[in-house]
Amino acid sequence: MEAVGGAAEERWASLCNCVVNFLLEEKYHLTALELLQELQEDGRHAQALRLRSFFSDPAFFPPDLVARASSSPPGADPQSLLEEKIAAEEKLALTEYDLRLAKEDLTCLKLELQKQQESSPDNTIDASAHEGFNQQDQRDVKISALGPLKDNERKDLNCAVKEYLLLAGYRLAAMTFIEEVLDQDLDVWTNSSACVPDALRRYYYQYLSSTTEAAELNANSMGEAAALINEHENLKGTESITIKLVSAAALTEDTRKDHKNTESTIEGSPDSEAPVPCSTAGGGGYGTSGYESGTDTSPEGISVNGTQHGAGNSQGNSGSISVYVSEDKVNTEIVESPSIHKSSYKMALETIKIVSDALPKIVPYVLINHREELLPLIICAIERHPDSDVRDSLTHTLFNLIKRPDGQQRRIIMDACVELATSVGEMRTETELLPQCWEQINHQYEERRLLVAQSCGELAIYVRPEIRDSLILSIVQQLVEDSATVVREAATHNLALLLPLFPNMDKYYKVEELLFQLVRDPSGVVVDVALRELVPAVVGWGGKLDQILRVLLSHILASAQRCPSVSGVEGTIDSHLRVLGEQERWTIEVLLRMLTELLPFIHQKAIETCPSVDPSENYISESSLKLYATGETEWSAFEWMHTECLPDLIKLACLLPAKEDSLRTVITKYLLAVSGRYGKDYLEHIMLPVFLIAAGDIDSGDFIYFPLSIQSKVRGFRPKTSVAEKIAIICVLPLLLSGILGSPSSRQQLEEYLRKLLIQNTKDGSFSMHHTAEIIDAIRFLCIFEEHHGVIFHILWEMVVSSDTNLKTSAAALLKALVPYVGVKVASTHVLPALITLGSDQNSAVKYASIDALGAVAQHFKSDMVVDKIHIQMDAFLEDGSHEATISVIRALAVAVPHSTDRLREYLLTKIFRLTSAPPTENNVERRRERANVFCEALRALDATDLPASSVRDLLLPSIQNLLKDVDALDPAHKEALEVIGRERSGGTLESIGKAMGAHLGIATSVSSFFGESSLLGKKEGGEQHDPAAASVPPQVGLQTQQENTRFGRIMRGGFGDMLRGKAKGGDEPS
Repeated sequence: MEAVGGAAEERWASLCNCVVNFLLEEKYHLTALELLQELQEDGRHAQALRLRSFFSDPAFFPPDLVARASSSPPGADPQSLLEEKIAAEEKLALTEYDLRLAKEDLTCLKLELQKQQESSPDNTIDASAHEGFNQQDQRDVKISALGPLKDNERKDLNCAVKEYLLLAGYRLAAMTFIEEVLDQDLDVWTNSSACVPDALRRYYYQYLSSTTEAAELNANSMGEAAALINEHENLKGTESITIKLVSAAALTEDTRKDHKNTESTIEGSPDSEAPVPCSTAGGGGYGTSGYESGTDTSPEGISVNGTQHGAGNSQGNSGSISVYVSEDKVNTEIVESPSIHKSSYKMALETIKIVSDALPKIVPYVLINHREELLPLIICAIERHPDSDVRDSLTHTLFNLIKRPDGQQRRIIMDACVELATSVGEMRTETELLPQCWEQINHQYEERRLLVAQSCGELAIYVRPEIRDSLILSIVQQLVEDSATVVREAATHNLALLLPLFPNMDKYYKVEELLFQLVRDPSGVVVDVALRELVPAVVGWGGKLDQILRVLLSHILASAQRCPSVSGVEGTIDSHLRVLGEQERWTIEVLLRMLTELLPFIHQKAIETCPSVDPSENYISESSLKLYATGETEWSAFEWMHTECLPDLIKLACLLPAKEDSLRTVITKYLLAVSGRYGKDYLEHIMLPVFLIAAGDIDSGDFIYFPLSIQSKVRGFRPKTSVAEKIAIICVLPLLLSGILGSPSSRQQLEEYLRKLLIQNTKDGSFSMHHTAEIIDAIRFLCIFEEHHGVIFHILWEMVVSSDTNLKTSAAALLKALVPYVGVKVASTHVLPALITLGSDQNSAVKYASIDALGAVAQHFKSDMVVDKIHIQMDAFLEDGSHEATISVIRALAVAVPHSTDRLREYLLTKIFRLTSAPPTENNVERRRERANVFCEALRALDATDLPASSVRDLLLPSIQNLLKDVDALDPAHKEALEVIGRERSGGTLESIGKAMGAHLGIATSVSSFFGESSLLGKKEGGEQHDPAAASVPPQVGLQTQQENTRFGRIMRGGFGDMLRGKAKGGDEPS
């Protein structure tokens, strides 16, 4: 291939010399000057030697004239030409030395080849070589004079030279040449036999393939062809055939020359040659014909048929050409000139520059939804442009192609970036793409920052490993702090993709910090991605599960411990409980979820490190527990769960108030997941004893499966004070019931334990006797899980039908606690029948406890069937007529008013009106005051709802007036509140109030008779006195200005009405 390349370079140099000679001989000096400049720019100083010597000749260009020329080209400066001449002479001396060495080597090779030919029995090679040398000798013979150039020949040569200059990339020289040839239009080349593609090169090949005789023969043939065209119009295709034959002859001679140049390196073997015939018989192209031995390879062997192709058989010659070449040359294509390659490269480079300059101007005028169609152009320009500044500008355009790209557009842009990174390699990806990512981090549009986040994980594979955990990690770290949720979500996802590509563990603690930051993110979407993708990625990459678990548990406890206590009084239960803020509650919840996500890794590590369990098994068997109990084997991965994890969860639970059901639910789900993975044996023999002792039930735990060293630690979980014991029941017992005994495999144990808590241990001094309320609250939490309702109601019925009064009272209290967690069907079929049964009990404590539970039912259910049953049962209680029953019914229904139906409100209002209309039978002021307070609270609750106008007129206002009659029984605050309600509900028209109330009460309708000694107003609004008896009564606050001066009135009008009715009832400013 080197020999072929050298031959091609030699032919290109010869062709360039021909153009130089042509330009100088035809005196196209301007074109020659431009060609000199472009040859020097291309570094082809050898081809520019003659032009430099010509333009530096003082005979043609005197130095004084050149110095005075203002537009003297740099290439014609005498001083620079002199320096270049000296350098060229030095280079020429070296070249001549190399040439002398090459000739000596060639002589040695020729002698060696001659010896091999003499020793070979076949003289074919010798004859062929001799013929080749003879033809080379003929090259030195000057071609015969062909006469002066004709106009058409001159134009063909000029067009060929212009075409050569353009193909070689010398555009300025070509433009100057066109301007210098004034008498010919070189842009239009007449369609003739000389008008062929790459004409000058073809002419050159034809010259190389011709001897003196062949050239003259060719000229005669062309003349004969012209004569035949004039004589026979039907033979117009002869000239085309002749040109094809001449081209074929040129190709043949070129092939023979290449063979001669490489002949010195080929061993002379008679089998190393093969005939390759070339034929022009088909369509004017070059094709291969059949094998013909003995085909003449001399130029005389070329036959030119002057008649129409295929017009007869008289010529006896098909016009085919066949040559012999070496087998090594059979599959070798003609090597194009290096200048052609360089020209193509320069044209492509110019195109890239044009596109690069145009793209920033085009992009703004393309529709946003179609700009992704420009990506191939942008990518190609970035990949191939030589200027780094332009590439940076185009890369900036790539990232800013669309102002706010949507998901699909971001995907298209990212695919383009990945393709570009694949093409340009690591260094350019680091120096060109990543800086653009860094610049976009703080962009105002989140879609652009999201594009950067998505690029980090996908481009990491195309940069060096040390860049991944430095620059790219820094970009991700910046995006994790972003204000947009979608950006943080994408950063989390790409960080998970990035971790396996890190070369080492140097940045582990930084990644761990990012992990906990993202897990505690305020957005649930980011947390979900962190738990689902990032947590497994960090565990798999870092392999430091113990470190993560240790930090995780410390964060969980610290989040609760730094919250303030419910009460600051030392020694109380509330002083141990914490008031959690929204942020702390969210943090603890997501960290518990993270612990659940890590459970598969924890379990797998315990199984793999078990000394007696096959790693293929998924559960901890009883035999493994027995082996563990001996204490002879170390199993730290297994012990972690019940010596560190479960104790820390118990500590956390003991910090949570009773209302933190959401966090207890998360802990319960984790405990259920642990028992599901570790198996039933682990649940019964390890987890259950730990929680029994932590809940204060020291008699039920079995520690035979704990080593002695662990038993003492587990027994230390027992509460040591009465306060600690109560905290354990409030906080740990719910987890014991729902997370341990609530496991699907422990349903029978759950029922037995509940029966033990609620029924069997009722005697004085038992575990549950003094903690009934706490136990009921624990069972209430158990009812959150619907699958346990059946067990609970089964035990409840046993308590309802029991003869023990305490059990029945506890059953009513438990039913009231369970109402919010059951549906209307369960309420109708289980809760109401149980409460009705308890309501018919002879014991008043049981009866009144059932009334409170019925009020809870009325508060949570609006079904007509449920409301009807409540009405019937409440009527039965009121018919009893006892003071306690009345108070319990009104109080229970008043609590249900804000959430009940209109029917229930009407029912309650009617009952209050009837009860207040009846004259008081009690002489005990305390009982009357209790009764009045309950009625006032109920009326105020009803006033906060939307009552019909008829109910207000017929029931609410009369009930208020009835209560205001008994001044001694009313609390002053209640009295003032009732007066405000009456004034607001009446619209300020006292006459209408008097008439309405008088009509229903059967009393006088005048204002003076209606408002007497115990009246709402002691005076008229005008301040006039009614009767002398009223003077002894302390004046009531009847005027609007007087009521505004009371603190309670200001509070009522400033916020109470807004809070209850959702709208302002007074126009006073807040105090």
